[in-house]
Amino acid sequence: MVLKESEEKIGRDDPVPNFELRGTDGVFHTLSDFSDNDAVLLVFTCNHCPYAKAKFDLLNDLAEEYDDVAVVGVNANDAEEYPEDSFDNMQEMVQNGTIAYDAYLHDETQEVAESYGAVCTPDPFLLRNEGDTFTLAYHGRLDDALNPDAEATEFYIRDAIDSMLAGEDVDLEFLPSRGCSIKWK
Repeated sequence: MVLKESEEKIGRDDPVPNFELRGTDGVFHTLSDFSDNDAVLLVFTCNHCPYAKAKFDLLNDLAEEYDDVAVVGVNANDAEEYPEDSFDNMQEMVQNGTIAYDAYLHDETQEVAESYGAVCTPDPFLLRNEGDTFTLAYHGRLDDALNPDAEATEFYIRDAIDSMLAGEDVDLEFLPSRGCSIKWK
């Protein structure tokens, strides 16, 4: 389990790095593919981590509930050392309905995770669509469940999304992401 340091690579309201990553649909995706959405919830996640698995249902629910928010999972783990995180397994999890995000992308080079400063799975970044760029609206925990088997009672990510969609600043204190470390090459 990793508790993310409070030093952020990207600050709130800063423009975020673009990317071009292969999705489980076989298509390469960039941030501009989600420009019809008011926001993108970009979550660095994986297939095997118990913390990430515990948030599959929440992320699937968010993808279904918020029409104006694209939920995009990014798996940056080293699949050679952790075969459960392979691209084939990512595709299977989407095909069998375990993962129902708007997109599930593979960061094979780990460059995107590095550029965002992601350190664990899950590590969520809520991005605001500013028209010609995306900026960071929120980075922190999804909810208050600190262990995979704990039930959440507060959903920070819902509060962040609701504030952002209402045109307000996301006024949540930074709470570090909690999960398994990204498996770097």
